[in-house]
Amino acid sequence: MDEFAQSLDAVLRSRLKGFEALVSVERLSGGASQETYRLMAQINGQVQPLALRRAAGGEVGIPEGKPGLAVEAKLMRVAKAAGVPEPEVYLVLEPDDGLGDGFVMEWLEGETLGARIIRSPELAEIRPRLAYQCGQILAAIHAIDPVATGLAPHLQTLTTEDFVRNMWTQYRELATPQPMIDFTARWLLDHRPPEAEHRLVHNDFRNGNLMITAQGVIGVLDWEVCHLGDPMRDLGWICTNSWRFGQRQLPVGGFGHYDDLLAGYAAVSGHQVDREHVRFWEVFGSFWWAIGCLKMADHFRHGPDPSVERPGIGRRSSECQVDCVNLLIPGPVELIQPVATFSPTAPYSSTAEHSSTAQHSSTAEHSSTAEYSSTDMPAVDELVVSVRDFLRAEVMPATQGRTSFMARVASNSLDIVLRELAVGPTHLVNERSRLQALLGSTGSTDDILALRWALADAVFDGSMPLDRADLARHLRTTVVNQAGIDQPSYSGYLAAVDYRD
Repeated sequence: MDEFAQSLDAVLRSRLKGFEALVSVERLSGGASQETYRLMAQINGQVQPLALRRAAGGEVGIPEGKPGLAVEAKLMRVAKAAGVPEPEVYLVLEPDDGLGDGFVMEWLEGETLGARIIRSPELAEIRPRLAYQCGQILAAIHAIDPVATGLAPHLQTLTTEDFVRNMWTQYRELATPQPMIDFTARWLLDHRPPEAEHRLVHNDFRNGNLMITAQGVIGVLDWEVCHLGDPMRDLGWICTNSWRFGQRQLPVGGFGHYDDLLAGYAAVSGHQVDREHVRFWEVFGSFWWAIGCLKMADHFRHGPDPSVERPGIGRRSSECQVDCVNLLIPGPVELIQPVATFSPTAPYSSTAEHSSTAQHSSTAEHSSTAEYSSTDMPAVDELVVSVRDFLRAEVMPATQGRTSFMARVASNSLDIVLRELAVGPTHLVNERSRLQALLGSTGSTDDILALRWALADAVFDGSMPLDRADLARHLRTTVVNQAGIDQPSYSGYLAAVDYRD
């Protein structure tokens, strides 16, 4: 038993009634900002599973803008008492435990992977009823009194304007110029709805943070970004395209329709929801997660958990940005033709080849059995393919759990490298040319980052009007082509490519 397991065993032994021994500790895959473990513990003579939720890297302290794990545990206890489906929280870690912030809770058996929830045959019967049930659960969460439950002093209160501006500031501090993010922030500030009565907002209620069985939702997870604010934020977030897992026709979590979600909410709350109010928060959802993905890349660069997963998530910012394009400035896009490479199968399909049913990122692309035209030393793309295929063909089948998951993540990152080798140089040349034309005299430099900053700053300070057609064309073309490099099978990318006027 390693030092971590020994310390955890001691804590459970002293504070969990009936605990006798810690049998095993397994860190699970998933969880981009916190760690989740499956514990097997002997309690009252029987071995049973427990769940440990812990701050990334075993950190101690309340992260900026978040309630912290001790308050998260309290939120789950309060929600459970209010009828929200929740696991029971058994104990909260203390500073003297030496394990960082976290808590131990009941292990629930159900499905949490969003892609499986929308496709699993076992959930086929319940899926059509999930949107209505989610509306009911959200109404119950929003009815919780934060003052009476003692939550109010621990939670941040955010007006809609403050929420947008805070996120915009966090993005600007990352020093990564993404003009589409600045464009969306400006649009949100210009179109914000009337300020709603502040309620308890889960703030991450989505497919992937819900535990589902054939009976429905049995657990609402991940309360780490809860705050007080506009409750419609939660309804917009579960409709955000990132959490539909490819189901373009089912906007609520990839499993349901808007009308069912709103009907379930009204049945419990008595409140008829304005669809445009929800749409505002749907746009905000893509804006918020675009920034969240960039923050994951920053965590990779500066800690505390520099795993192979984080830079991959960073590249997903373009997915969210293409969703913002589809919501705010949809239109036709000219895709870049790939540069011919060593493989007979192009890593990025041409405009004529694109359709919503095309396979744009199959594992068969760039097969290690391809015939290479060069007899010179192995090229960069050949080296990348050899490593990627090793991860998929040998590492993944020989491992399980988190290691196998991370091998898949790593191999997917190498697919991005291959697509960027084929398309990236032309993409940058075209982007630079458009930026220089758009910025006029201020775009004389050839430095692509300087040009991106010039446009981002012009959108930020309002000197660049949002209604310029050339601005929309540039943003749409840049973002869609970048998303094609980062994840060409993403539903938002396919929707942009399949745009019909």
